Amino acid sequence: MKRIIAMLGIISLMTAGALAQGEAGAVWLLINPGARFSGMGEVGAALADDAYASYWNPAGLGFLRGRELALTHVNWLPNLVSDIYYEFIGYRQFIRNVGTVGGNIILLNLGEQQRTDEFGHDLGTFNSFMLAVTGSYGTALTRTSSIGVGVKMVHQHLTDQGAGKELGKGYSTNFCFDIAYLKHSFLTKNLTLGINMANIGPKIAFIDVNQADPMPTNMKLGLAYKLGNEYNKVTIAFDINKILVAAYPDRDIDGDEKVGGYDENGHAVPGGEYNKKGQREYAHSDEWYTGIFTSWVDDWLLMYDSATDGIGSADKDGNTKDGSLAAEFEKLTYNFGIEYWYSNLFALRAGCMYDKPGNITMKGKWPVPTFGAGLRWAGMGFDFGYTAGDPGHPRQNTMLFSMNIKF
Repeated sequence: MKRIIAMLGIISLMTAGALAQGEAGAVWLLINPGARFSGMGEVGAALADDAYASYWNPAGLGFLRGRELALTHVNWLPNLVSDIYYEFIGYRQFIRNVGTVGGNIILLNLGEQQRTDEFGHDLGTFNSFMLAVTGSYGTALTRTSSIGVGVKMVHQHLTDQGAGKELGKGYSTNFCFDIAYLKHSFLTKNLTLGINMANIGPKIAFIDVNQADPMPTNMKLGLAYKLGNEYNKVTIAFDINKILVAAYPDRDIDGDEKVGGYDENGHAVPGGEYNKKGQREYAHSDEWYTGIFTSWVDDWLLMYDSATDGIGSADKDGNTKDGSLAAEFEKLTYNFGIEYWYSNLFALRAGCMYDKPGNITMKGKWPVPTFGAGLRWAGMGFDFGYTAGDPGHPRQNTMLFSMNIKF
C-alpha cells in the first residue's frame, strides 16, 4: 500500500502544477496521450484534428468526417519504476445529420503490489489500476466554430480492501464531464482557438468519505497557427493549463496557537474545523461548482492575511501576505510546440513545457524540451514522442508510441 501511495504522489507531481500541492485526486487523468502531441511539448487544445480529439478538445470532433482509431502506449515514469504502463484507445465516427461521436479508454496499470498487515506480515500480492471510459460528441455551429462535450466514468482500483484498521475498500467509481469550444479563423484566417474544461465533477473518496479529494478539473486554452503549401506545412501551437481546484491548508487565523476546535457558530467542539470567529481553519477545498471560479482567486483574495498562520512571509513591519495574484499565475503550466509536415507523409516535431510547481523544468527554471516524428501512408499513421529532462527526473527519457488508422 505504501508503494501505491508513493507512486501516486510522484504521478501527481509529474502531471500538473497545482497538483504538486496535493489539491486534487485522480491526477492521472491529466497524463496527456498521443505521441504526436507529446513531441510538440504536449500542446493540443487548438489542434484536436484526429481521434485524440475526444481527450484534447471534443469540439474538434465537429469538423471531422469518416472513422478513425487511435492507440498510444507508454512506460510511464521509467526512471521511477519499470511496471507502470499507460494505455490509450480512442475512436471517432461521423454520423450524417447527427454529428461526430467519439470516445476513449484510458488504462493506467500500476503493476503488482505486495499486501501486508499493520504488523508488516506478508499477505500476498494484488494488482492496482486506474480506468477511465469517455463518450464524446462534437458538432459544428458554423463553418468555423464548433462545440463538444464528453461524459467520463472514472474507476480507481488501488486495493480491494483497506489497510490495517481502515474501513471500506480501496477503490472508487465516479463520473465527470468535459465541455469544449473550437474556433477556426480566430482573429486571422490561419489561427485557431481551442478551449476545453475537463474533469468537471464531484469529489473522489477512497475508503473514508470524509477525506474526499476534488476531481482534477482542468482548463486548457490553446492557439494554433498554420501556414504553408501543399508540400510543406508548419503548425505552431501554444497551450496554457489551469487547475480549477480551490484548496486551503491548515491555518491558525486568529492566533490562538491552535487550528480549529470550534464549529462554524463558534461553539467549542472536539475536532471542530473552525475558530471561535467562525473562520474555517482546517485544510479543505471548495466544492467543484464553486472551485471553478474561486480557484482563480483562492491564493490572493480568499486567504486570510495573518502573521500567525504559518503561511506567507513577513515583511520588515511584521505583516504577511498569504497569497498573491502573481502566485496564482505561477500555478499555470505552459506548453509550446511546432510541427513540420512534408507532403502529408513525414513529420518532424519539437516543443517544450514549463510547469514550475509540478517540477517539470530543467535545472529548476528552464522549459523541458520534447521531440517527435510521424509517418502517414494509406490511412495508417505512426508517431513517436520523446520527453527529455534532468538526469534522474522521473519523466526523463519518457517515450510515447502511437498509431492511427483511418477507415
